Amino acid sequence: MAIPEQAKFVVIGAGVHGLSTAWRLAERLTDTGEPVDGRIIVIDKSGIASGASGIACGVIRNNYFQPAMRELMAHSVGIWESDPEIFSYHPVGYMQISCEAMRSDAEQIFAQQHAIGYESVFVEGGNASMTYMRGLFDDWQAQGITSVLHEKRGGYANNTKSIYGLAKKAEDLGVRILTGVEVVGFKTEHGSNAVSAVETDKGSIACEHVVVGAGPWVRDFWNMLDLPKQIDLKDLNGALHRNVPMWRFWQLEEGLLQVSPETLLTNDGKMPPVIHVDTDAPLLSDVDGSLITEEMWGIYYKPDWHFNGIQGGAAPYKVDTPVDEVAIDPYGPSSPEFVAGSDFAHMWVSALAHCHKRFKGMMPQYHREPSGGIGCFTPDSFPVFDHFNGNTTIIADSNHGFKMLGVGRLVADEIMGEGQELLKPFRFDRFSKGELHPTSRSPFPWS
Repeated sequence: MAIPEQAKFVVIGAGVHGLSTAWRLAERLTDTGEPVDGRIIVIDKSGIASGASGIACGVIRNNYFQPAMRELMAHSVGIWESDPEIFSYHPVGYMQISCEAMRSDAEQIFAQQHAIGYESVFVEGGNASMTYMRGLFDDWQAQGITSVLHEKRGGYANNTKSIYGLAKKAEDLGVRILTGVEVVGFKTEHGSNAVSAVETDKGSIACEHVVVGAGPWVRDFWNMLDLPKQIDLKDLNGALHRNVPMWRFWQLEEGLLQVSPETLLTNDGKMPPVIHVDTDAPLLSDVDGSLITEEMWGIYYKPDWHFNGIQGGAAPYKVDTPVDEVAIDPYGPSSPEFVAGSDFAHMWVSALAHCHKRFKGMMPQYHREPSGGIGCFTPDSFPVFDHFNGNTTIIADSNHGFKMLGVGRLVADEIMGEGQELLKPFRFDRFSKGELHPTSRSPFPWS
């Protein structure tokens, strides 16, 4: 393959962040009358949607305890809504269904969603919550639920179709996407740490600016750029923690129940919202009645005609392998190590039966093919969007990625010289300044 010798922008990663950034950069160049052809290059060592974006569950929500995340997601939902057909986006809404331990968090989220004009409904109290849920599903039976936050916007998108739609938008404006091209390093000149060229296994591409949007592979590019593997971190109480690892990995737990997607239609035969349940009710096995856990647990699920079943997941767990020894490749279902196992299947299907009578006895329908993957997280589990070494922009999504379609637009506008308020809370220096994002009581590290 002949690759170009130079480009204005080299974007690494043909997933949601890389392609959305390239798309917006192309729009900006077009608006200024500059030619796009040959000036914006996207490279990926495998192919379009071959990484995290291609295996994402596809949930799109605003349900965040962190104000900065809510505002950023409201922006991103607007991008999804701008072209639902090409993004294969289904605006069915999203529900956060919670136990008493999370009730105040959900109430705060609702109040702040209302403040930014993001439409949602909040239901409080055990009886009211049960009535609301049975208005949607007459077999709803989850116990201990005392609040329901129903977001009217959001929903889900079909992962690979979305990313190919995004690629089409970029290519239609003249962006060139090169697949099967692996980055092996960066070249600098004249004692500067600014990147003068991206070194690949197919040759070198001189460039003015680099964008790294590589999902869980961000660790490797961070190391190539000689950025710190350990940092000093000031927590929200002002305590300083030294030599904190910059990255950590969590294994993602997702799977598929092979039943008709229509199994989860609402009482009136409509597509339901994406459902997320967090509860401290004891979870009993739907196989033998044994106790699975008495700790807080959470699941999410939705009918999906693309996967032809009920798809969803549960809270991830930490990967204990030292960060630099974690094998990201082969990624996703191809991994011999980081895939969801039988314990997840048992827990998730039992949790579905805990919530709906219709799922009782369905353990045999669980899809036994490998699923899941790993995510690369920052110290506070929230993204870093920042500029390094003079001309390199890093989009480190901390596994919030697929739903954040609007980040690429904001990043591109910053590269073109327009600072973006929505990105400021996600700068790298927040760790040393003690400006971390608050955390909720959810069992999910990204909520």
